[in-house]
Amino acid sequence: MTKQTKKKPDNSGTTIALNKKARHEYFIEDRFEAGIALEGWEVKSLRAGRAQISESYVLIRDREAFLFGCLITPLPTASTHITPDPTRTRRLLLHRGELDRLIGQVERKGYTLVPTAMYWKKNGRVKVEIGLAKGKQLHDKRATDKDRDWQRDRQRILKAH
Repeated sequence: MTKQTKKKPDNSGTTIALNKKARHEYFIEDRFEAGIALEGWEVKSLRAGRAQISESYVLIRDREAFLFGCLITPLPTASTHITPDPTRTRRLLLHRGELDRLIGQVERKGYTLVPTAMYWKKNGRVKVEIGLAKGKQLHDKRATDKDRDWQRDRQRILKAH
């Protein structure tokens, strides 16, 4: 008889958190994938799905990218010898060429960096999708909503015929 081993759940490609508000508030023109430097208790909380990036943003300081405002709620079983900070500033891991390009876009052309998604990649790595975005004005938001409604109605009409 062979002993059956438990398989770990395959977390590759599963979404941890989405920022739906980003698509409403900004025109997202380009997307980048960045790694994120986490502590052990944060990874455990992410596995439990306790993350929120709707109020977060990305800033570049000293030629490094940082994620501000990302809320990772600690588990109640977190270790007693550490004091978890749920909204601490987390460093984003990007290639130097990508960072230089982002710095140029943000400083010269007035773009904003917005996290749009957080998800699992291979080998248990957590990645953050960053959108290079320009802000929308009120009339742009209305036009986007109108177009989305029309596309939904058009699909219903085509499906009925």
